[in-house]
Amino acid sequence: MKSVSVISVNFNHNAVTEAFLESIFRTNTYQPVEIIVIDNGSKTNPVPGWKTKYPTVKFIRSDVNLGFAGGNNVGIAEAKGDYLFLVNNDTEFTEGLISELVDTLDNDPKAGMVCPKIRYFDKPEMLQYAGFSKMNYYTARTKSIGQFETDKGQYDELTKTGFPHGAAMMVKREAVEKAGVMAENYFLYYEEMDWCEKIRKAGYTIRLNMRALIYHKESISVGVNSPLKEYFMNRNRILFIRRNCTLPVRTIFYIYFILFVTPRNIVSYIKDRQWGFVGVLLRAITWNITNGINSKNLGYKINK
Repeated sequence: MKSVSVISVNFNHNAVTEAFLESIFRTNTYQPVEIIVIDNGSKTNPVPGWKTKYPTVKFIRSDVNLGFAGGNNVGIAEAKGDYLFLVNNDTEFTEGLISELVDTLDNDPKAGMVCPKIRYFDKPEMLQYAGFSKMNYYTARTKSIGQFETDKGQYDELTKTGFPHGAAMMVKREAVEKAGVMAENYFLYYEEMDWCEKIRKAGYTIRLNMRALIYHKESISVGVNSPLKEYFMNRNRILFIRRNCTLPVRTIFYIYFILFVTPRNIVSYIKDRQWGFVGVLLRAITWNITNGINSKNLGYKINK
């Protein structure tokens, strides 16, 4: 049986991470499994206490917040598994989750990554993710299939997805070795999509297993409509196109973003009295004008 490394990142949500770990212990029967948790520079270091409370888990402390990609890349570097299961700490496992995902990767040599069905934790019958549609690269838009629908099994026959969901994705080590790890200059959002593009270019497909289910506590880490989220969602949407598309496609996207997305967002911010978001959006655009696609300058001060 293939060994699996479960990798998750904590940032200032110790109780959420503990609930995540308890869900693994409660539901998982697949072996061999190692669990790795990276604390991403939380204000209070939970690692010493966790090492006592969870002696079978490997904890790694980073003194600074490395972001989603950076934190997970630390875990990937330490992982020993044949398959690497990158999972948000704001998720909870269900029975058979790991076994089902392993089965997909075992039985498809071309599969480099597989994602489970995702439902909302606070509305356990509601779908968040049953795969993503293919992206329209001219607008950088894709659709989360089934989102906000009651799960009645209507998407259970789906086996492929346009993109993975960063909340839960299992990847073959061999795919990582060929494609490389996630680009850390995204920090938050779009890094898994960029990774997906690299894995595809390395010759692999991205799969779904709708028999595998995980629950997601959406937006715990950054909050709903936070400046942090708004900045990186806009900045990285542009960055993704810059990194992955040809010049003609990029040009059309830039025109679309400046003439349609920017005015629409500004009107929405003003209507919702979110005045500060106007500057956040303009800063996200400016970053892409003044920085290269591999720049490590985040353009945003990350506080603990």
